[in-house]
Amino acid sequence: MSPWDLFKDGIFAVINWFYSWCGDWGLAIILITILFRILIYPITRKQFKSSYKMQKLQPKMKAIREKYQGDPQRQQQETAKLYQEAKFNPLSGCLPMLLQMPIFIALYQVLLELQTRAGEGTVVTFLGVIENLTLSPAAVYSEGGIIKVIPYVVLVLLFGVSMLIPMLVNKQTDKQTRVMMGVMSLVMIFFGWSAPAGVLLYWDASSLIGVGQQIGSRYFLEKKDERIAASTIDITPIKVEVDRKERKARPRKKG
Repeated sequence: MSPWDLFKDGIFAVINWFYSWCGDWGLAIILITILFRILIYPITRKQFKSSYKMQKLQPKMKAIREKYQGDPQRQQQETAKLYQEAKFNPLSGCLPMLLQMPIFIALYQVLLELQTRAGEGTVVTFLGVIENLTLSPAAVYSEGGIIKVIPYVVLVLLFGVSMLIPMLVNKQTDKQTRVMMGVMSLVMIFFGWSAPAGVLLYWDASSLIGVGQQIGSRYFLEKKDERIAASTIDITPIKVEVDRKERKARPRKKG
């Protein structure tokens, strides 16, 4: 057995332990999602910090683009200089995302195999609302019609909206990024229609937790900036000019 298979077996063992404790496969998926987000928070916190720095630099970057709009080479030079002065590495936000990808892929594959791993005949349900987490909304719709698929549609819509929530949190998102994120949201809905409900449940829970962590991190970063700004206020002392009278020599007594 390969190390990758052992890794996936370990993930399923945790899901199965949560299931034995709560008696619901959907809740077990949510619980392992919470555990996963807590474990990777030190990594994602760096990602949030990098994103926050980028947002703070956006006005200056926009000014550089406008000032040197006819000179792309000068734009790059000035942007690189800005990054250096701010001690910011634009690639630092990508590394945390790459580090968590193997865990996400392994968890995704385990959820795809959930029915096989749980055992044939096992009802993989979520609070009785989602009757089978191993089925996709498309499969449920073709078998049970529109009434049966409604809870699954909710998961799909949340799956798509999860792409838009970070944009709503970031108030400085430009128009081009908003359009791109809107298109990505539609792509996610298209993809989610054919994805197992267990995968959708994991992604929805992970996105909501991640947004909460992002809002919390942003709050503390803003408070930290406010404290730094308050402690570095330059208070210039008032200079008081005093006109000193010239001292006159005292008359000496004649002896």
